[in-house]
Amino acid sequence: MGGRDARSVSRRQALRLGGTGLGLVLLGAGAWGCSPDDPEAPDAGSTPGGKGADESFVTPPPGRAPKPLWQAVTGNDSLSSASALAVTGGLALVAGDPLVAHDLVTGREKWSRKGVTTPGAGLLLGGGTLYLASAEYDGDVVGLDPRSGKETWRSRIGKEYDQPRPIAADDRHVYVLAGILEKDFSTPNNVIAAIDTASGKVVWRERRDAGTEEHGITAQVADGRLVYTDYRRNVTVRDTVTGRQLWTKKLKNSNWEQFAVHKGLVIVAEGRRLRAFALDGGAERWTLDTGDFTSFNGPRVLDGVLYVSDRLHGMWAVEPESGKVVWRNQDLLEKAAYAWQFTKAGDTVYAASELDDKGGIHAFDAATGKLRWTYNDGSGDIQRWYVVGGGKRLAVLHAERLYALPAV
Repeated sequence: MGGRDARSVSRRQALRLGGTGLGLVLLGAGAWGCSPDDPEAPDAGSTPGGKGADESFVTPPPGRAPKPLWQAVTGNDSLSSASALAVTGGLALVAGDPLVAHDLVTGREKWSRKGVTTPGAGLLLGGGTLYLASAEYDGDVVGLDPRSGKETWRSRIGKEYDQPRPIAADDRHVYVLAGILEKDFSTPNNVIAAIDTASGKVVWRERRDAGTEEHGITAQVADGRLVYTDYRRNVTVRDTVTGRQLWTKKLKNSNWEQFAVHKGLVIVAEGRRLRAFALDGGAERWTLDTGDFTSFNGPRVLDGVLYVSDRLHGMWAVEPESGKVVWRNQDLLEKAAYAWQFTKAGDTVYAASELDDKGGIHAFDAATGKLRWTYNDGSGDIQRWYVVGGGKRLAVLHAERLYALPAV
């Protein structure tokens, strides 16, 4: 057990290095496609490859989505969590078995690791390392170099804990949740712990309140605080140095989706309301109501603006410091499922839709909220979409298909 320089561990070679033999079809910079309802929408048969990149993308006409720059097939499945897709160092990482990394420019597979983590595990990046629960169910947490896929780190919080899994990470710690094993091997209680990413040693370990569950946890680290929500309708804040619980609030609705932490505020969706709490102390700062018979989904702050959708497929832009609405768009009311994941490039906000064959990736004007275009691959698959920005490109995941779209 130890830190990043544990050489005996890092000698484990990544499996199936190199390309997948999928071939090469580049659709060309500046190409644009069709709307989801157009029968000539691009098919999903194009495959990755190519050399270098031409980033001089041309803005498509209004209502016309761009074509993918490349496409690839991955091992992602319906078990994947909200963090099934990540972009780092010019690579698009996709959870699944195998866990794979594709060059975001060319689409070529850079590395692949089979049997490296548990089914449904999300991609957790912190301090330049990808943290995962060990596939051997041996109580270990492993760290991979996202550039090569090679294991560089391994640790555990103790033999008396069951199925530990990382929930958040920063430059100093990886934060782990695990069940406390009883004599009959049941786990009615659980702990949250911090492991030092340099030494691999446990820094602190705190038992959570009785009745809390091991699942349904969504967590973030910000300003020396570990913030998480859970199935039990709680939002909780701990000190990252000591693990001490600073405050917890009971919500009226379960919240295990994403939440936002911005400039000393924790912003969560609670049914028809968005609620902002002070990161220090938990005092409520503002509340925003939908005004309709609908509920908010998980929010995200991008470039100082909070973006959130509602269950009637509305899209909102809100000032995170005050809760004041900047704009509200309802163009998707009769067209697709609500958006659940957001990224931003230039003056456009991109949103990935939930489970709907007419959904896809929606592009909104960041200033006005006007819907510019929607990309749909025409597959008819109802699995959720994912979108993560990477410079002038978007990594897009839908079922087992990975795409790169120009951020135009």
